[in-house]
Amino acid sequence: MNNAYSIADLRSRAQRRLPRVVFDYIDGAADQEITATQNVRAFAEIALLPHMLRPTPDCDTGVEIFSDRLAMPVLVTPTGFTGIVWPRGEAAVARAASAAGSVMVVSAASSLSMEEIAQSSPGPKWFQQFIYKDRGVTLDLAARAEAAGYKALVVTVDVPAPGKRFRDLRNGFTVPPSLTISSGLDMMRRFGWLRQMASQPRISFPNFEGYGSSGLLDIGEWLNGLIDPTVQWRDLEWLRQHWSGPLVIKGIMHPDDARLAIEVGVDAVMVSNHGGRQLDTEPATVEVLPRIVEAVDDRVPVIVDGGIRRGSDVLKCLALGARCCLIGRPYLWGLGAGGEAGVTRVFDILKDELARALAHGGWNSINQVSRRDIALRQAFPWPAGFDSEATSQGKQQGGAA
Repeated sequence: MNNAYSIADLRSRAQRRLPRVVFDYIDGAADQEITATQNVRAFAEIALLPHMLRPTPDCDTGVEIFSDRLAMPVLVTPTGFTGIVWPRGEAAVARAASAAGSVMVVSAASSLSMEEIAQSSPGPKWFQQFIYKDRGVTLDLAARAEAAGYKALVVTVDVPAPGKRFRDLRNGFTVPPSLTISSGLDMMRRFGWLRQMASQPRISFPNFEGYGSSGLLDIGEWLNGLIDPTVQWRDLEWLRQHWSGPLVIKGIMHPDDARLAIEVGVDAVMVSNHGGRQLDTEPATVEVLPRIVEAVDDRVPVIVDGGIRRGSDVLKCLALGARCCLIGRPYLWGLGAGGEAGVTRVFDILKDELARALAHGGWNSINQVSRRDIALRQAFPWPAGFDSEATSQGKQQGGAA
């Protein structure tokens, strides 16, 4: 793994090791994948403005969120069915995140139970779920997460219907599966992956076993039926009344929704377009981030995911007012390339790149970076008055921790 010098290197290794159907599942996005591509490209429209002759003997990459001090402002975003990439994949990711001083946000659709993942490593963890049609399942999952020691509950709100991902459809990676002969032969050629998969128990959705379904296909179809397109703000307010810890809303792309979320009582707003895996042609998350930060107005932390591939991308998000960032595909590529060691390498790369960016820019800590330290290109639809004098990040984010 030490010979992987960038996130792109790990992606290439994962692509060589994994069957196409698996790689496309973690790498792909909805429809024409325009949003997923723009998430990455948008960072090129933001330039860092370094300061010279500022000593930076030690660059502090640490951040505090919900009273936990993290070694770096990079968290693991929730992804389902991770066990198909590496045996007991969620446990490997949890150990790597804990060792890196980060936080893993565990998906309700994980291939290990939330309880097993919680016990697999020390360190804080958050649990992600939806507000399901069956409100009893919704409350039961939240209660289990609290009992297992999860610090925060992350409620995803941007999936009123399943996304349409052409790569998965072409590969037959559907529920129920309809794998092609080509996909089957490709799996057979990936001997390393196949051997590892054969050594682990069957992959399923254990968090939902016991709710009337047991088999993988049954649970998959049942989960699709749990998606509730009628969820409203009052439903989030209802869940707020039943969860005593920090509540995070994931999937906010409009400033008006950020304001409504705060009125409902959330403790953090997560700017996310689901990595472009749901609605294609949405704007990049970093494009809307400044508007969300302005709407939140320091009342709660703002977190962002989507397109982060370098430590400098992280720094740009912080300069725009985010408290911290999340990564999805990068850690899945690392997992696919080398299991826990690959995920550890992802954190090492991003932390090293972030620290070097701070040093080159003359910033001793991430709290010193502000809007004054970035140049915005004309192609970007920034808010009116955005180039005016801005406060430091520390003041911008003086809301609840």
